[in-house]
Amino acid sequence: MTMSADFRQIPPTTLADVLGRDQVMDIGIRPLWTPVPRVAGPAFTVRCEPGDNLMLHAAIYRAEPGSVIVVESGDLDYALAGGNVCAVAHRRGVAAFVLDGLIRDLGEVRDLGFPVFARGVIPIPGTKDKLGTHGEPVRCGGITVRPGDVVVADEEGVVVVPADRHDQVLAAARAKLAKEAAESLDDWEAAHRARIGKALGQPV
Repeated sequence: MTMSADFRQIPPTTLADVLGRDQVMDIGIRPLWTPVPRVAGPAFTVRCEPGDNLMLHAAIYRAEPGSVIVVESGDLDYALAGGNVCAVAHRRGVAAFVLDGLIRDLGEVRDLGFPVFARGVIPIPGTKDKLGTHGEPVRCGGITVRPGDVVVADEEGVVVVPADRHDQVLAAARAKLAKEAAESLDDWEAAHRARIGKALGQPV
């Protein structure tokens, strides 16, 4: 099983518990259609200049199959991509877009089944004139994403696993899931009730 397949088995909620708040994108980066499948893959990082989408449009031909294209744009006035760009990305094996920005043609993207996590939709496209970057650290959803970080996303949110912590985080997440699977709801409730009572200073 590949690293991406391994992480597709781990909910973002579990990863967030292991990693903490600093590796979770803000709530503005959300799935634009539901129910969305969980996606996981190495980040292909893109920086677009405000109002321009050239570098994302180039990225769909440069990103390896299985990649999650992560874009910093700093722009909420123009769409970074539309239906055709998403269709080509999907056909070329890109796992998902995670965009600090907007798209258009949402109906086409939803019908295609291509996962897009972004701030929203707008019907007007950006220009394709300005050079940005590929393969450098970017800011998306309030956190820094580096090439090769694993991005895991579903309806619960978007979590970024640093490349140098893949094995450690995967092992910790699997251990947490195993512990939870072995605990009945009655066990959980008893421990929870005791913990809440202790915090209150009186039984509940």
